[in-house]
Amino acid sequence: MSGRIRIERHGARAEIVVDHPERRNAISSSMWRSLTAAARELDGDDAIRVVVLRGEGDVAFVSGADISQFEAERTGRNAFDYNAENDEAFDALASIGKPVIASIHGFCIGGGCALALTADLRFCAEDAVFAIPAARLGLGYSAAGLAVLERVVGLPRAKEMFLTARRFDAREAERMGLVHRIVPKAELDAFVRAQAESIAENAPLTLRAAKAAFLDRGRPPAARDPERVETAIRRCFESADYAEGVRAFLEKRRPAFEGR
Repeated sequence: MSGRIRIERHGARAEIVVDHPERRNAISSSMWRSLTAAARELDGDDAIRVVVLRGEGDVAFVSGADISQFEAERTGRNAFDYNAENDEAFDALASIGKPVIASIHGFCIGGGCALALTADLRFCAEDAVFAIPAARLGLGYSAAGLAVLERVVGLPRAKEMFLTARRFDAREAERMGLVHRIVPKAELDAFVRAQAESIAENAPLTLRAAKAAFLDRGRPPAARDPERVETAIRRCFESADYAEGVRAFLEKRRPAFEGR
């Protein structure tokens, strides 16, 4: 099976690349499992302060799950196993304890849209196209996935995306809050790099505490862990980085944070 997930490291920035351009970066079953592994690897790497999700080539971010596998791997009981692999990948990416940026160009369809929704920030090129065409395939879509979409774009827009299964261009996506900003395609990579590098200069413990709080708010009330969030916040105030941040501000210089 062609297609792979690869990690590229650039100092404090890491990129998770969906590399399957001959199929518009459609994600195969093995690639879903590799996404889970990549997310967990980077989450545990303290040298990495920000993660970027992107698709290889010029045509697509991710055009969805690889439909050529559906008859063999997404029918009957197998469908539930396949969906579990998807959900595990989405959960692993959404649970990364550091900022995640989706760099989106071209097709961002179905599973690609769900993949983008795991990111904290979504920047797209002018040629980006978004859709969730589950209703045109007849497949069941997880309630958790719909809840994430609703939290990002609101219930009326989530219903429109899912029930019509139509495609939305970049401008519509920006208006509904699905993406944060649109940039010219030729400038997307440089823009995302600059955003990632700027974020990487911020205090890692503060960013982790914020992500812990955001993630906790997205969970059902019974599954929330406010004590864990408070511990992360308290760790910021007890850190050498906090002292460095205050000192740098008073000395009118850029702080040098070390994540401790």
